[in-house]
Amino acid sequence: MHDKQPLQWRTAQASVCRSFPKGVLSMAFAIALLGLFAGCSKKEPVAATPPIEVTVTTVEPHDTPVDFEFTAQTESSREVEIRARVDGFLDRRMYVEGQLVKAGQVMFLMDPKPFEAALRTAQGQLAQQQARLEVAKANLARVQPLAAENALSKKDLDDAVGNEKQARAAVIAAQGEVDTAQLNLSYTTIKSPLNGLSSFARQQDGSYVTSTQNGLLTYVYQLDPMWANFSISENQQLRYRDQISAGQLRFPANNAFSVSLQLADGSIYKGRGAIDFANPAFNTETGTFLVRAVFANPDGSLRPGQFVRARVSGAIRPNAILVPQRAVLQGAKSHFVWVVDKDGKARQRVVEVGEWHGDDWFIIDGLKNGERVVVDGAIRVVADTPLKIVASPPQAEPGGSQAQTNEESGASGPPAAPPLNRPAGGEAASAAAN
Repeated sequence: MHDKQPLQWRTAQASVCRSFPKGVLSMAFAIALLGLFAGCSKKEPVAATPPIEVTVTTVEPHDTPVDFEFTAQTESSREVEIRARVDGFLDRRMYVEGQLVKAGQVMFLMDPKPFEAALRTAQGQLAQQQARLEVAKANLARVQPLAAENALSKKDLDDAVGNEKQARAAVIAAQGEVDTAQLNLSYTTIKSPLNGLSSFARQQDGSYVTSTQNGLLTYVYQLDPMWANFSISENQQLRYRDQISAGQLRFPANNAFSVSLQLADGSIYKGRGAIDFANPAFNTETGTFLVRAVFANPDGSLRPGQFVRARVSGAIRPNAILVPQRAVLQGAKSHFVWVVDKDGKARQRVVEVGEWHGDDWFIIDGLKNGERVVVDGAIRVVADTPLKIVASPPQAEPGGSQAQTNEESGASGPPAAPPLNRPAGGEAASAAAN
């Protein structure tokens, strides 16, 4: 059966061809081909692309308070070295290491016996000089009336007067030796000069200490008030000075900044401080400018040496333009945003960005008051395409379309996060110092 069908087909085809003249057959074949090509070239109707759903924000310049952050370290406002002031053996440590001590509290006791003996010796020498003075006074009292009657020579009178003065001077010197011995004896009882937190003992009981070599015994740190030190680089200071000159930044009157502290666990210290000192010179080794803020610390919750984040408040950026961070895209050479024109179409606009402010970004140049900027859905926008403005963020499309849209719009994806806002405290401190 399979062998007969081709033969029958060829026979029928040949009979049909013989039944038509050759010209007629060629014309029919040409008409069939034209019909085939005409059917192939027919286009299907293209569906209209729906507008892209986006949310927008309207540009409204306004004065914006800004905070500037530093990495800071706490420091005691009085860090006192407790030292031995005389040479001798250390008898006992009288305080608990790491505990709070009060002013006048005994911290160490040294062996007092050598100093007590020295005091008694000085007191004996004082008594001898006082006795000589009494003799000199009595001798002068006898010589004066005799010299007045010319019973004794003028020389005898002068000798008596000189001996009395020498004896009086010797008494004063002996009294000084007694005072020194008493002072050295008092130094064997070592007390805290202030209320503060004690450190560990550098010398143990029984150690021989001297006032020159190993006289450091411990430290006492005053906790109230507490300092927070931070540094401003020279580049930061110059940049903020330029922004002030350009009217892009304004500091509070009299540089009255308010400072808050963020602790290592993320909590905020309950008290607020103020900048009270700025070093008038840059550190030549680090190229930074030291600024100090002072905080009340009545309960001692801040301890010396803590690393904290100092946030300086009080500066204002006048007539600042803020847009959400997700509205700013990174192109091949610059940042840009999508601006909605009067026809509801997207126009790409190159912008100059500043620092981050929470979830927003300062726009230094490129936008004007009243313009509408695409926020949600900006990554899918194509130039000169109609947009549909909605109140809530549009749903994300399946993977693949986002990367393609980036290529079409010239964007390389969302911008990388810039560094933390750089503080203006250094500029404030500089002005305060000047």
